[in-house]
Amino acid sequence: MDLPRRFTIRESSHRLLNPFTSEKLAGLGQSISPAPGTRVLDLACGKGELLCTWARDHGVTGTGVDISTVFVGDARARAVELGVADRVGFVHGDARGYIVDEPVDIAACVGATWIGPGVAGTVGLLRRSLAPGGMMLIGEPYWRREPEDEATVKGCGFAREDDLLSLPELLAQFGDLGCDVVEMTLADQDSWDRYVAAQWLNIRRWLDSNPDDELADEMRAELATAPVRHARYQREYLGWGVFVLMDH
Repeated sequence: MDLPRRFTIRESSHRLLNPFTSEKLAGLGQSISPAPGTRVLDLACGKGELLCTWARDHGVTGTGVDISTVFVGDARARAVELGVADRVGFVHGDARGYIVDEPVDIAACVGATWIGPGVAGTVGLLRRSLAPGGMMLIGEPYWRREPEDEATVKGCGFAREDDLLSLPELLAQFGDLGCDVVEMTLADQDSWDRYVAAQWLNIRRWLDSNPDDELADEMRAELATAPVRHARYQREYLGWGVFVLMDH
């Protein structure tokens, strides 16, 4: 059980595996101000940047779960680097269906609601680990602009337009699921640029070092098309944000 190598190649230099900057992550932490000792569960945690930096900055404790052995290894190294390895731990495993024995104060899935599958299922999964009065963090894309045609939808990486909602529709969905939206921090176009453009350099450096790898042709083809696709579709049409929810 592991993540395909193409993902770890693309995101080899990233600390955040979504269009969210370190500044926005820190600002979100300041907005909700978790108290020292707050228990956090982060499903599909990637390289563990949320848990590690919030442990350093706010004194939270908790567990991250991710399917990638590479990302979990990076998360553990980051915890050591920041001096918080005694407060946060990381589990290599499938976040789908992962439930803690002792309820947590914050349950998060920041950018991987496919584990639910979908927003509704992910909210339901997080609730099963959440203490009464706790917070859920959901990271989710939405349409910044209504896509004009099928090419735009596919260029943004989706099969159908209704795979995503607009921002007002997404906020309404959270309400329909019995949640109050109590905070949100949204990515912007620069956030997308920093996330996506960094992948191009990672791919190019990997190709230079691994010209004969079995993935080389696939990664070369991706590098040849990704910048134009991002500028034409993703940058203009895709929004992304982290939404803080509490049950009614």
